[in-house]
Amino acid sequence: MIRAVISDFGGVLTTPLLQSFAAYQRESGIPFEDLGAAMARVAAAHGDEHPLFELEKGRISEDEFIGRLESELGRKMGRFRDTYFAHLHPNEPMIAYMRELKERGLRMALLTNNVREWEPLWRAKLPDVDEIFAVIVDSAFVGMRKPEPAIYELTLERIGDGIEPGECLFLDDIDANCEAAAALGMQAVRFADNEQAFAEMKAALDGSAEGA
Repeated sequence: MIRAVISDFGGVLTTPLLQSFAAYQRESGIPFEDLGAAMARVAAAHGDEHPLFELEKGRISEDEFIGRLESELGRKMGRFRDTYFAHLHPNEPMIAYMRELKERGLRMALLTNNVREWEPLWRAKLPDVDEIFAVIVDSAFVGMRKPEPAIYELTLERIGDGIEPGECLFLDDIDANCEAAAALGMQAVRFADNEQAFAEMKAALDGSAEGA
């Protein structure tokens, strides 16, 4: 029986992240390919993980991340975060559904790969976040990120109430994150759009209720 729902933030409870990245590319004139190549060079130069992963784990600051990329790009990146969040909007139907699930008695958790300095900005996009979600796990504050198994295990621990992986419904827009959740025994739904996600989530929840 499904007793808990674990949801991603960006791209699930918001408009697609690709729209924000595309807006930044248009406004900055920096192609995705150039950014990707710069990140690869930064990782090689510092002997670290991918710099985005380091940022999302809170191991480097946003300023350090931007500084390393600007050094490789040979140009200023501008205010990436301003453009990103200006084009990121709440997915109101999905937020409303999450609120409905909470009211039905399900334990609700938010599991996000994010940036420490961005917490006030993403929370502003979802002002009811603490009302809907009893548990919030932000990669930048726990030092691990999806799809690492440990962050899923931490989320389960914080959900508590003896809830097992098989009693969790996991929702994310990234295949690898869903695959990692499924490998731990969770029922995973890969978000593509609201219609598809609603149908798959309701089927999982209804099937769970029937089997109870």
